[in-house]
Amino acid sequence: MADRWFVSITVDTHDPLPVRTENQGAVGVDLGVSALATLSTGEIVPGPKAHTALLARLRRLSRGFSRKQLKSRNREKARRKLARLHARIANIRVDALYKLTTDLARRFPLIGIEDLNVKGMMRNHHLARSIADMSFHEFRRQLEYKVAARSGQVVVADHWYPSSKMCSVCHGYTEDLTLSTRQWTCSRCGSKHDRDVNAAINLKNLAVSSTVSACGEEGAGGDFMTAVKPASKKQEISLKSA
Repeated sequence: MADRWFVSITVDTHDPLPVRTENQGAVGVDLGVSALATLSTGEIVPGPKAHTALLARLRRLSRGFSRKQLKSRNREKARRKLARLHARIANIRVDALYKLTTDLARRFPLIGIEDLNVKGMMRNHHLARSIADMSFHEFRRQLEYKVAARSGQVVVADHWYPSSKMCSVCHGYTEDLTLSTRQWTCSRCGSKHDRDVNAAINLKNLAVSSTVSACGEEGAGGDFMTAVKPASKKQEISLKSA
């Protein structure tokens, strides 16, 4: 569709499993629209927002394509230009996600994220395009298999977990916290919070508390945990090589 060919070759190898270059303990990752990811360490990873950046050009090429005569050479040229632009947008988005998820998997053996209701979030017509541009589902998919390959865990909090509205210091709950409020002060302990950083810290605390202790007892916070990816113990091999 975009004048490109891709060749995939499958072979049996004896390459070792990917190793973790660092071990920085646990981390919470809060996904958002203004920034792709905010970590509990305070790091903010901006998203590429490729679709938003190239939206004007995309609209121009779409209008040009629709105005061309059916089955004409000019229409075919316009179709190829439009397809190449869509491919470029997808490549920019995937490249950013691969770099971010690889970096997290190399640094942290335990990662806490939130189970976002992307389908429900897309109903907000003011944010639907920005949400689709971030590819939250693809982020989670890549993160889970990369962390599992390094014998780590991804703890997924339920989408009802109040990560943004709960104080990470005293665990007090603020009900009237709107989406536009980015900075807020806890009425219970007086702690000042950045909305995204506070949510990431809560996700980190949930991930740590949900892990099984040496005595076999599960920590607090299990009510909000919906899924835990098991650690990968060995590399899968094909039946032929076995």
